[in-house]
Amino acid sequence: MNLESMAPIPMGITTRFPPSPTGYLHVGGARTALYSWLHARQNEGRFVLRIEDTDRERSTDEAIQAIIDGMNWLGLDYDEGPHYQTKRLKRYQGVIKELIENDQAYHCYCSKERLDEMREAQRAKGLKPKYDGQCRHGAKKIEGVEPVVRFKNPETGAVVFKDLIKGSISISNDELDDLIIARPDGMPTYNLCVVVDDMDMGITHVIRGDDHINNTPRQINILNALGIELPQYAHVPMIQGEDGKRLSKRHSAVGVMQYRDDGYLPDALLNYLVRLGWSHGDKELFSRQELLKYFRIEDVNRSASTFNLDKLLWVNHEHMKALEPAALVEAAIWHYQQQDINIEEHANASEVVTLIRERAATLKELVNQSLFFFKEFESYNEAAIKKNIREPSAGLLTQVKQELESLANWQAEDIHHVVQGIVDRNEVGFGKVAQPIRVAVTGSTQSPSIDQTLACLGRELTLQRIAAAITNFSARFTN
Repeated sequence: MNLESMAPIPMGITTRFPPSPTGYLHVGGARTALYSWLHARQNEGRFVLRIEDTDRERSTDEAIQAIIDGMNWLGLDYDEGPHYQTKRLKRYQGVIKELIENDQAYHCYCSKERLDEMREAQRAKGLKPKYDGQCRHGAKKIEGVEPVVRFKNPETGAVVFKDLIKGSISISNDELDDLIIARPDGMPTYNLCVVVDDMDMGITHVIRGDDHINNTPRQINILNALGIELPQYAHVPMIQGEDGKRLSKRHSAVGVMQYRDDGYLPDALLNYLVRLGWSHGDKELFSRQELLKYFRIEDVNRSASTFNLDKLLWVNHEHMKALEPAALVEAAIWHYQQQDINIEEHANASEVVTLIRERAATLKELVNQSLFFFKEFESYNEAAIKKNIREPSAGLLTQVKQELESLANWQAEDIHHVVQGIVDRNEVGFGKVAQPIRVAVTGSTQSPSIDQTLACLGRELTLQRIAAAITNFSARFTN
């Protein structure tokens, strides 16, 4: 869509997500994107991705890619975009020129020194610092000084709007000053760019964090000056850490892709984020389809929400347990690739993840705990050896190997009978046999039940590893 042509925008609900590429896509931004995506999708509307990259010093290509990667991983597909503000400078400058020509904006030559002195004097009188309008009704051009452009904010009345979350909001115009809409170098400022973008892209619903609520009356006044129908606004309360402070890196407010790296399912993260400020009865777990059915932006809470990593971990584990084995394998493909394993080549992959997932809360844990099924371990865990391997262990393993070699049916139940029989004949505890087997075939003591582990590992690998362990364990007790 060529926005420069000002082509008619299709009717219907349109939302947008406009991140600034000055860092990663964090969980607060992801939740805002989710709310906007849900509102558009459940109303058969449009969802627009816009990159607000006019801060050239801080915007980076890496951050842009991180945003796009995060949106793609979360499955928050967009109908338009990404649009880039830096590619629309002529459009913004044209609107600024129009505002000046219509006496709705003006050039301001006030120096930084004068503005500092003005604000200091206002503070001394107990007044809220704001521009005093010296250049509002005309100012002499000063040679060698590039002026800013200020918007002529209404001097009387109030900005009144109904926020879909916070309810009716009224801001008196005398609390607002004539904000700068273009810098001395001609670069448009944030509030001007946002207004023009929302206007050109036909945005009907602006869903964003409530840290932007002070910008809303300013943007409404610019929209009114341009004669544009106002969108509806919904300001989402912020997410805070458990200490009550704004979410930051110390609260695990890392980039969305870090959650991918740490083994979280995208649907689990979305499930958790949507519940940070919204609820549907006592229901905790939602599929994407259920979110589209039940979510309503008007039902979002007005108060801040608290991020809890343990709760996110629980939600993720529940989503993992709910997946069909084949879907869980598919979800874990990327993590297996990080371990140089092509999981699609292993016929027992679904059986393995079914065994492991009760014990693993993340895909990363799932993969790490299942590695011994798909690749040889480099060495035995010495702590496991010290705790579980004694001089009789090699002899017990030899008995295990001999009986497993002649086992007709390689099934968990039959394997259990073999192990139990050796336990009974040698009059030892079950762990005296099972744990040496576990160390032999996994390298450690962490695995599902020994019979299920061997059944899934297969006859050939099991016997190979037990044979190698007999040799290794025997040598440890040979003088």
